[in-house]
Amino acid sequence: MNAAPSDLVTASDLGTASELVTAEAVALDLRPARLGSRAIALGIDILIQVMVAGGVMLFVGLILASLPDSIVDDALVSAVLRIVIVLVLLLYPTLVEVRTNGRSVGKSAMGLRVIREDGGPIRVRHAFTRALIGLAVEWPGLLLPFLTWVVTLAVMLFSAKGRRLGDLAAGTIVVHEKRPVPFRFVPALPAGLAAWAAATDLSAVDDDLAGQVRQFVSRAPELSEPHRGSLERMLTAEVAARVTPPPPPGTTPYYFLATVLAERRRRYAAQLAAGRAVTERLLPGFGRSARQLTSPVRPSAPSY
Repeated sequence: MNAAPSDLVTASDLGTASELVTAEAVALDLRPARLGSRAIALGIDILIQVMVAGGVMLFVGLILASLPDSIVDDALVSAVLRIVIVLVLLLYPTLVEVRTNGRSVGKSAMGLRVIREDGGPIRVRHAFTRALIGLAVEWPGLLLPFLTWVVTLAVMLFSAKGRRLGDLAAGTIVVHEKRPVPFRFVPALPAGLAAWAAATDLSAVDDDLAGQVRQFVSRAPELSEPHRGSLERMLTAEVAARVTPPPPPGTTPYYFLATVLAERRRRYAAQLAAGRAVTERLLPGFGRSARQLTSPVRPSAPSY
């Protein structure tokens, strides 16, 4: 499909601009994690850290209990307790995030992952910096006053990508591993064009062109002028050159494209049903057995 450079629609025009750009100028379509999902992930990780710290302190307590009373005093117990807390809060998240490639237990449960600003995987220095800033600054009551936690929350709320102080210092960002696919409405076959569509030759409309038409028809309300009209004219001219006979006079370009799209899908569904009927007639019970064997995964019609 030929188009002048001024007629081309960019990713930003379609509303799919990526959040990150790598050092090689490759755009990554990633969605930064916000305070809500990160707070739940942190709560899960804290619970695990408490369990790990409890197990370590129990083990250390058994060792201290076996020592003479002349060696064990309150100062030693207090020092050991602080060391255990620091090690759990510093080494545990560092080791876990490095070994799991940025996915701690809490982040995995919430579908999150820590990556570098350029989109690459984090290393030991990134994970250690995040943990160190968390221990020294972001955890209230450990090294700095409770006010630092308020500052940390404010930084996350006002950050464009929901980054905390540890992320800013380490050059990292927490993102959702999977991006939800929004539902996009595609109109059904218009009743007034059903007769024309049934008699139309659509064999020249290949899958690539049909996919482009579906993208436009489903996202047309989101596009702004002049991009919407430009893309509509290009697709209409391309499809009209491949279908015969032409649509009835007065058919709007949008409904022309929607009709072609719906008719292709209807014909595919009819062919699929006919094929299943022939298979069932030649091999009774085969179609039903195949559906049972492949359940719950079933073949689906194309999206265009």
